[in-house]
Amino acid sequence: MGWYGAITQGTYYESMPKVELHRHLEGSLRLSTLQEIARQQHMPLPADQQLAGLVQMQTGEPLTFQNFLAKFQTLRLFYQTPEIIQRLTREAVEDAALDQVRYMELRFTPVALSRQRGFGLREVMEWVCTAVQRASREFNLPVQLLVSMNRHEPLELAEQVIGLAVDFRESGVVGIDLAGNEVEFNAGPFLSLFREARREGLALSVHAGEWGGAENVRQAIEDFGADRIGHGVRVLEDEAVTRLAAERGTAFEVCITSNVQSGAVASLQQHPLLQMLRAGLNVTINSDDPGISDIRLSDEYRLACEELGLTRQQLQERVLAAAGAAILPPAEKQALIQRLKIEMDILEEI
Repeated sequence: MGWYGAITQGTYYESMPKVELHRHLEGSLRLSTLQEIARQQHMPLPADQQLAGLVQMQTGEPLTFQNFLAKFQTLRLFYQTPEIIQRLTREAVEDAALDQVRYMELRFTPVALSRQRGFGLREVMEWVCTAVQRASREFNLPVQLLVSMNRHEPLELAEQVIGLAVDFRESGVVGIDLAGNEVEFNAGPFLSLFREARREGLALSVHAGEWGGAENVRQAIEDFGADRIGHGVRVLEDEAVTRLAAERGTAFEVCITSNVQSGAVASLQQHPLLQMLRAGLNVTINSDDPGISDIRLSDEYRLACEELGLTRQQLQERVLAAAGAAILPPAEKQALIQRLKIEMDILEEI
């Protein structure tokens, strides 16, 4: 069983209408599906019980970014065929819909999906976009895509990925994301590429202040002009950067469970969610990699309230804040906010 697999779900958190801004496709895979794929593809992997330890966080494992990121190395082995990639994408959307997510921005890394079998990046983009569009209609869940790239990979690859993101704007791609190991790799080399993407109309999200310090958050806001910060939990280490983020209203995509599992914060009790809110930061609550963490967004909402002390009213405000930070035209954004408010009012009356 995964690290938070024993959580008892309460009907309030399960029923709560949700907005997800930070979920990685590659970290959202069902263990049961992976086990099935491993058997069908005759993959040289351990038995089901041991496979869980390779792709999901387990009790007693080191809570470090190295250990957390290592799960992705095994997950990359599963992208064997176009049909598998499309199935995994569909299931990620279905799982969000089952968890009462009303709007989702799913990010994916074309390079990761292509590498195992040498697929073309354009083909991978086509498969994911098509699968998302179909699943979005099937499950009545609006889903838009962010295309992600890693800091440690060559700029030439990032340039190709961003060019494809521009090409697929009419197929649901609305932004790009810079992810990966921020401890050992600076974001600076990607600056000109991200500025060009902005000129092409793509929104920008940058993982910063997760494992690196507050200076990375400053760089993402001032230099990159990021619309949103992935995680950003170390922003409080610098008062000037905290004030900058508060004044700009930059949205923070906070992911409680993965912040603990990846060592970004020392323990659940020390998670800075409430301190970030008290500092006036625009915080949203997300799941990051629900497959790796063995959670749902419902679990994150429960942790925020029952473990970190967020009130239900504050939780509702954070969901509405996520809707406000969504990459949507103003009219669609307002319609989403109104729908959420109506559903929340109904939930409170039950």
